[in-house]
Amino acid sequence: MILDPDMSEESYVEDCQVCCNPIEVEFVMVDAEVVRFRAVKL
Repeated sequence: MILDPDMSEESYVEDCQVCCNPIEVEFVMVDAEVVRFRAVKL
């Protein structure tokens, strides 16, 4: 999974590259470092 370092906080849904099921992705970055990451299969 590739995260955009230009985004400080983001939440979105994307399809899994393996099983095609939707995944809710949430992350927070500070100074281009991930400080919180969550991915949940919907």
